[in-house]
Amino acid sequence: MTSPDRTVATVDLDHLCSLARTLGRQAADLVKAGRTAAVVDIDTKSDPTDVVTAMDRACEALLRERLAELRPGDGVHGEEHTESEGRTGVRWIIDPIDGTVNYLYGLENYSISIAVEVDGDLVVGVVTKPATGEQFHAVRGGGAFLDDWPIGCSAPTDLSLTLLATGFGYLPSRRAAQGAVVGALLAEVRDIRRMGSAALDLCNVAAGRVDAYYEWGTHIWDWAAGAVICREAGVDVRLPEDDEGLVVACAPSVSSALNDAIRSRIKPEWQVPH
Repeated sequence: MTSPDRTVATVDLDHLCSLARTLGRQAADLVKAGRTAAVVDIDTKSDPTDVVTAMDRACEALLRERLAELRPGDGVHGEEHTESEGRTGVRWIIDPIDGTVNYLYGLENYSISIAVEVDGDLVVGVVTKPATGEQFHAVRGGGAFLDDWPIGCSAPTDLSLTLLATGFGYLPSRRAAQGAVVGALLAEVRDIRRMGSAALDLCNVAAGRVDAYYEWGTHIWDWAAGAVICREAGVDVRLPEDDEGLVVACAPSVSSALNDAIRSRIKPEWQVPH
């Protein structure tokens, strides 16, 4: 887990963000144009419901190739390929398609997520939504943006007025445990939204489109870029210490109440085999 308060090496973060935005658009064009071919070339990972398409792999390959050309020596950590160790202190964290099931079904809520770490600290986040062309982006210390417009989180006055987004794992045992927690929370919040892309869920919190998001079982490539964007939008973000831990991003006005409500219900049965 990274700390938002550490001093990072001297790197042109605006340049890295500009590059991430360009790469995000190129990747978005690729996956949007290639959806038909991807749908007929599908594999699975942890479970038959945990799908990966040819376009997931092609998109990550494109991003890696471009980074090798433009930023030789940087590390790259992505979902679909082995990690490439770097020597510059800069590491790119990429999810080529976050929301692959939505992509497979022709639903719009999928994204390309690109984050940058410098000396282990998350400092740049870019999340691109191919279906609409929207692009969320942030540089640490520079605010959060949707395209060219600054964004900020909401401020609900009570937990009962909080619109809460979440997601579920792929294995039935994990979903059952997560569903029990959602069932308990339903009586305490305004409503629940499950939209299928952790990166976009985080960006929606940053833009005030939902008030909060939590999920257990995501990986760093799912939340890295969105976490940067959320923090720059004034969101209270709590990240896991270990892979597949709990991520909570919430409007500060209800963060204490929501974190208490969620964490009081996380019992050992949530941490089921995966």
